[in-house]
Amino acid sequence: MLVLGCFTTFLVAQVTIQPRQADYTNKGIIYLKELAFDFRANTVRGFSVAANFGKIVSYHRTTYFHVELGSLRHPKEYKQNDQFSRRLGGQRSFIYGKQNSFFALRGGWGQKHYLSEKAARKGVAVGFTYEVGPSIGITKPYYLELIKAIDSPPVEEKYSSENHEFFTDINRIQGAASFGKGITEIGIIPGGQFKAGLHFDWGAFDEYVKAMDVGIMGDFYFKKIPIMVDDSFEGARNQPFFINLYVSMQLGKRW
Repeated sequence: MLVLGCFTTFLVAQVTIQPRQADYTNKGIIYLKELAFDFRANTVRGFSVAANFGKIVSYHRTTYFHVELGSLRHPKEYKQNDQFSRRLGGQRSFIYGKQNSFFALRGGWGQKHYLSEKAARKGVAVGFTYEVGPSIGITKPYYLELIKAIDSPPVEEKYSSENHEFFTDINRIQGAASFGKGITEIGIIPGGQFKAGLHFDWGAFDEYVKAMDVGIMGDFYFKKIPIMVDDSFEGARNQPFFINLYVSMQLGKRW
């Protein structure tokens, strides 16, 4: 009995002094939700800001809702340099052949899947994301300062078939009007959007979100988006869709 008692005491001591191993497979139980803000740039010099509201289902999978506001550009949008604008007496550079600024208000549902468990060990977790949802296109008329008579001051006008001759004559353009001009004349065009990309997370289940996405995104609308004056110069045709590569940075918090 003495030997059995000593042996039992020895086993209890062994169990007591064994260090507890971290359970990386149940990290999703510690943090249930996350909120991350997204700063995105795409291949046609467009930018956007977004908020992602996520539910952590398990270590490997997070579902999220996404709200985003960003700008989209036509590939033919190029600013005339400031030196050219000043030579004509203008104060602001302008984009030749542009008739509307275009913005996208996106909503979406998506999932994030991790392919590795390195994040649990303070490494970089690698995964992929995908998202689909509606996209509301917003057009705002692009106003230019046009010289319509030699002895008269320039006038601020948006594009129309009546002023086509002046709007597309680069020698008649003094510069762009202020951004606020035309803000009350916005138009709405419904559509849809998708995103898919690779996801890199520095500590996928740390308290703070520090991640990066690289991928492809698309916006599709029910009609052509009139960003450019179609016949202002060759190759500036408007389309009802936008396909871009993107890179984004995410910062946020889990709880």
